[in-house]
Amino acid sequence: MGYWDTRRVLVTGGAGFLGGAVVEKLRARGCREVIVPRSREYNLVEGEAVRRLYREAHPDLVIHLAARVGGIGANRDNPARFLYENLMMGVQVIDEAYRAGVQKCVAIGTVCAYPKFTAVPFNEQALWDGYPEETNAPYGLAKKMLLVQCQAYRLQYGFNAIYLLPANLYGPWDSFDLHVSHVIPAVIRKCVEAVREGRRRVDMWGTGSATREFLYVDDAAEGILLAAERYNKPAPVNLGTGAEISIAELVRMIANLSGFSGEIHWDASKPDGQPRRCLDVSRAEKEFGFRASVSLDEGLRRTVEWYRQQGG
Repeated sequence: MGYWDTRRVLVTGGAGFLGGAVVEKLRARGCREVIVPRSREYNLVEGEAVRRLYREAHPDLVIHLAARVGGIGANRDNPARFLYENLMMGVQVIDEAYRAGVQKCVAIGTVCAYPKFTAVPFNEQALWDGYPEETNAPYGLAKKMLLVQCQAYRLQYGFNAIYLLPANLYGPWDSFDLHVSHVIPAVIRKCVEAVREGRRRVDMWGTGSATREFLYVDDAAEGILLAAERYNKPAPVNLGTGAEISIAELVRMIANLSGFSGEIHWDASKPDGQPRRCLDVSRAEKEFGFRASVSLDEGLRRTVEWYRQQGG
């Protein structure tokens, strides 16, 4: 009998971008009881809704993916909302999991939790070496408190809660809404639309000099499930590829895949965000055998093609 065969798994955010990939992989692994709460029925910011969810769902294992997320612009415009909603969701989902007798909780953090100036590659021990980059610090700190909570509940109550730090995610089914999207879907949309409309220029935020690491959504889902199956320690774990790319180079790759050959105009009045991001991914491979399998070029190709097929 497999690990997932008899487990009831609650996936908060299971109808979202990453959640959809996690749910699909859970079912492929033989998990027959996957509970995906919808926000219209259970507002996880509200304590009573979280308690009602646990009373009705009776999960054995919780994967907490629900989050209020967005790119630099959305973080800059909604710092209080991003802090409050992410903090309240996480605190209550983990606390009520413990109180309900859940066997294990997998909490998903964010690379935004790392200090603004962190030595590359980011090692998990560097999490507390400084303050996060200002534009997404409220979000990053709210998510970092989940690590504190997981470790505190393990220490005091013996609660098996683990914490994972994925790199920037991308892939099909991401949000391509320019008001809230992250960099890859935003650039794909701009380039594809420019080609379709015959425009010879696209505008990009910042200078293009910042670097990022990107993890294909299916790889992230695989890493999360491997950790759920095999990892039971308090230390946080990065999930990524260990590969760094500048935003300028990323935009050129997407432009080529989209067939856009016009001018790329950089608006230096807009923020770049954190100067560099690249993760040390050795702990994930050592502890639970995770290694990303989809290259950035292949992942971008799949994502551009998917967006075109959706009529983008």
